[in-house]
Amino acid sequence: MNVYPILKPLLFKLDAEKAHDLTLNSLKRAEQLGLLALAGRHLADQPKKVMGLNFPNPVGLAAGLDKNAMVIDGMAALGFGFVEVGTVTPRAQPGNPQPRLFRLPEAHAIINRFGFNNKGVDHLIQNVKAAKFKGILGINIGKNFDTPNERAAEDYLTCMRKVYAHASYITVNISSPNTKNLRALQEKDALSQLLATLKAEQNILSQVHGKYVPVTLKIAPDLTTEQVEEIAGLLMQHRIDGVIATNTTLARDAVAGLQHAEEAGGLSGAPVRDSATQVIRTLSASLQNSLPIIGVGGILSGEDAKEKIEAGASLVQLYSGLIYKGPQLIKDCRRALL
Repeated sequence: MNVYPILKPLLFKLDAEKAHDLTLNSLKRAEQLGLLALAGRHLADQPKKVMGLNFPNPVGLAAGLDKNAMVIDGMAALGFGFVEVGTVTPRAQPGNPQPRLFRLPEAHAIINRFGFNNKGVDHLIQNVKAAKFKGILGINIGKNFDTPNERAAEDYLTCMRKVYAHASYITVNISSPNTKNLRALQEKDALSQLLATLKAEQNILSQVHGKYVPVTLKIAPDLTTEQVEEIAGLLMQHRIDGVIATNTTLARDAVAGLQHAEEAGGLSGAPVRDSATQVIRTLSASLQNSLPIIGVGGILSGEDAKEKIEAGASLVQLYSGLIYKGPQLIKDCRRALL
């Protein structure tokens, strides 16, 4: 039974961040009580091997919803083929002042300026260890807000070393618009240096731990075609394992005039769908199957998920669409990709 249409009006009466926290706490409790046992078991598996990992189905949870890995088991029970948690930073940080999360219902959109609010990498690892989930877990890593870009690699290395043993894959987030100057790390020289550093560390860690954990890079939708092509070249040059396209957008054209449209932060949901898909197409043409793409941004239906795959993605991830469509969206996407 799909109860989300009943719950959604009640949740939308609450402050957006309070509704977010309530949903996560309720999901955690529901899983503990066994109420989600049948939630994701109505569809057959759709196995897909990507980055050397065996995904039971191609629909995953995007990073940002479960920053501290507190509801891994609950999310997995909803039918996701993989779960990505974070973004996590070396040290705990509160993020930006509230309010920092806004709904734009007319556009099926969200604006957030959380700013990597999280309890730190050590806390996340404790939660990962406590989870029963044995499926594919991505851990998304970032830098602390007060770490200058010249020292950003140190933060990424700290997180990488700590999460390596617990992750199926690691995502390097350099594309959030809510940490000052973070997106400057997408520029050619800075990115090349960062990727070289992380690749060298990955090789060391694979020897130390006796397993190879793929590394992906998450990029923004606000890049020019030339910038995307340049990034694709660097990904191939440094033999990065995958790319996630895309994060939230700074563009506001699609929501101009709507309440909250001028709030600072990253815009997600339906308005980012086309730009994210275009980045995927450009990446796909540039990469020529040398490494896989995970498509995310504006997926609110099974057709949207299919569009991402047809554009060149191997897997897809959901976040904002869940807020508007609920867990039924996971099933709709899985059916569309059969």
